[in-house]
Amino acid sequence: MDISRRNFIKNITVAGIALNTLPVINVLAQKSAGKRFKVALIGCGGRGKGALKDCIEAAKSIGAEIELVAVADFFRSRAQEVAKSHGVPDERCFDGATGYQKAIATAAEIVITATPPSFRPVHVAAAIQAGKHVFMEKPVAVDPPGARSIIATGEVAKKKGLALVAGTQRRSDSNYRRTQYAVANGAIGDIVGGNIMWCGGSLWHKTRDAGEADASYMVRNWTSFAEMSGDHIVEQHVHNIDIANWFIGRPPVSAIGFGGRAQRVTGDQFDFFSVDLDYGKGCHIHSMCRQVDGTYGRVGEFFIGTNGQTSGNGGLKAGKNVTTPEFAGHSNPYVQEHIDLLQGILKSQPRNDARPVAEATMVAIMARISTYTGQLVRWVDVMENKDSNWYNFTMNPSAGDFEKGTVVAPEDDVIPVPGQEKKEHAKNRSNARRGDNTRNK
Repeated sequence: MDISRRNFIKNITVAGIALNTLPVINVLAQKSAGKRFKVALIGCGGRGKGALKDCIEAAKSIGAEIELVAVADFFRSRAQEVAKSHGVPDERCFDGATGYQKAIATAAEIVITATPPSFRPVHVAAAIQAGKHVFMEKPVAVDPPGARSIIATGEVAKKKGLALVAGTQRRSDSNYRRTQYAVANGAIGDIVGGNIMWCGGSLWHKTRDAGEADASYMVRNWTSFAEMSGDHIVEQHVHNIDIANWFIGRPPVSAIGFGGRAQRVTGDQFDFFSVDLDYGKGCHIHSMCRQVDGTYGRVGEFFIGTNGQTSGNGGLKAGKNVTTPEFAGHSNPYVQEHIDLLQGILKSQPRNDARPVAEATMVAIMARISTYTGQLVRWVDVMENKDSNWYNFTMNPSAGDFEKGTVVAPEDDVIPVPGQEKKEHAKNRSNARRGDNTRNK
């Protein structure tokens, strides 16, 4: 049977709900009325500006305000553009690879981090250590040490009573929340299979300007370099992987996949991935993502259970009738996640997304490593076994290289070759990075 999205719990009276929740609503309204949250924005590109806009809208929806007190971006012109539009004085407009440190050191109580994912672990850790609440865009890392770092930072945030909210907006979407609730309560039985996909056209890419330094080129063209984005299976497909983890209730035990490059002309990423995610207990999910122009596009998730099936955001065909709450919220999940951030701060019940978003990121990293090398990669290889080839595998240049000014970009159109073991794979990637760098001199 189909489960209606408006299948309310019938045995609880509306009056009872109102009486139980009214005092909380009043207290929260009093706290939010006229409240001005001071925010620093790190990363002034499209996603950073979008996150700031969503945060401002979230504040309005609860009767509060956002004051942007500092901005930082690798490129000063982008930082100045956002600063000017929000009245931020020039002395609180920072640039370069270390500008984030200065933005964090201001009077901001909330930090929005929306730089390329390779910088996320360092920026988030710095903000939490400084006692700031954080909204972090996904994904949160590009390699296993980075993903584990976010989990560790999440524990620090808990001890400090700080919010650490991730931009995995599907978890703030009422349709996804209703469906996940029904699945978690047995509507389709145990999930045994399904598919998740993000298939669409190619993203933008940048060509190198004459005499442009490697660091500048990689930041401008970050969606083309796996070292910066994690590749699109990490940067984009992480959303669908997160839903699989959420609905199944655990990360997979292993990943094995293949992929390749067909259309890209810059950077070193693949264009497509096809991965089997083994979640154990007989459950396998096919993970598929593609950025190739002129191909069939679909973004979504589909799960098959022992007693039914469903898409990620609804369309339940269930063998067990489960009554679901309404999960009312803002119609825009991008705004709702910021409402959750702000309300958690006001209620002294900060939301902490560190582990789920880090685990989803880690699964995507596992899948990328498997695809690049042709090897089976296990969850324990990246999370627990320090003797594995992949536990300490890092992508370079790192955030530290940018801060030290020692960035050497990988050669364009030099990609991993499956079938190489880890050491040979790393050696070849390192040799590509050390190639002729006279173009920058």
